[in-house]
Amino acid sequence: MQADIRHKLMKRPMAIVAMGVIICTVIISALAYVLAPDSTPYANTQIVELGAKRPGFSSLFLLTPKAQQPPPTGLLTAGLSGRPSKVVYLPINGYTIKNDSLAVRHYIDDGKEDTLRYSLAQLVPPGAAPDNNTDLKSYIIHHALARRTFYLGTDRYGRDILSRLLIGSRVSLAVGFVAVILSLTIGIILGSAAGYFGGRVDNTVMWLTNILWSIPTLLLVFAITLTIGKGFWEIFIAIGLTMWVGAARLIRGQVMVLREMEYITAAKTLGISDARIIYRHILPNIAGPIMVIAASNFAAAILTEAGLSFLGIGVQPPQPSWGLMMKEHYNFMLAGKPFAALIPGLAIMLLVYAFNILGNALRDILDVKG
Repeated sequence: MQADIRHKLMKRPMAIVAMGVIICTVIISALAYVLAPDSTPYANTQIVELGAKRPGFSSLFLLTPKAQQPPPTGLLTAGLSGRPSKVVYLPINGYTIKNDSLAVRHYIDDGKEDTLRYSLAQLVPPGAAPDNNTDLKSYIIHHALARRTFYLGTDRYGRDILSRLLIGSRVSLAVGFVAVILSLTIGIILGSAAGYFGGRVDNTVMWLTNILWSIPTLLLVFAITLTIGKGFWEIFIAIGLTMWVGAARLIRGQVMVLREMEYITAAKTLGISDARIIYRHILPNIAGPIMVIAASNFAAAILTEAGLSFLGIGVQPPQPSWGLMMKEHYNFMLAGKPFAALIPGLAIMLLVYAFNILGNALRDILDVKG
């Protein structure tokens, strides 16, 4: 069956493109700190002089060592959560080296600058000092001065939007994954029980689903977050706990059809337990509808998280989230600098559209009703 599904998907160009977008997003999310120009934790390097710069902005920087150097970071830790920066980025318009001192024209804003002076020795990190003055000048030119381009511009705090966009993809994928796992687990348990046993079990489950169905999703998420708190994992759990209703209703309808089939009657006659019948004989035959509802819930979870972060009760700063990035910069659209808000919005739209296209393709291929 899986080979047949893959064969049919290959005949749908839009479904292939959607899968490509999803796979690329997963790869980017896994390698976010490797690919990000700013690989510090949460890409939170703030350069206040460069706030709200347009895409493609480039600047020369003087890299001054921090007074307190961060401890060494292992490769695994750096790949998972970033590596703290050992230097401070100072934007400059130019520099002059004379004797043992460096004079830089510090960039403050367009058309505004001042002059700062440093001794060459204080720009060299401990343990890296060259042997003589000529080597010291060469070291400063090659290691303490660097040009950096912000390909998607900077946000209001001077942080690199590209880096935060890449790292923020982890939040969207994580919330979709957790929400799908929670919603399908609860939906499969309650939906299959209601559809298989009927009677009071069915009435109880449907009474609960009808109540939750009548409550707006955002209002229900608000209530759950007020109970368990707001934060990274709390918002994931809250979204997952509100999305099982649709899965339970769909699975209940599918199970009600299958429980009347002859092979289920034969299994009951042979004395096979109800739990084994549901797990081994019913659920494998409704894998198609479960795949469709999973794709739908994944897209809905991404949108819900973005909306909650936009309202300020989702992922909390400085951790990047596409919805939070929109919240922090939506007012810049009125100031003629819409890039900081539009770029994460387009990323949300593209990923959600990909999951919707994939879900629709699966629905048509598997001929899912309900």
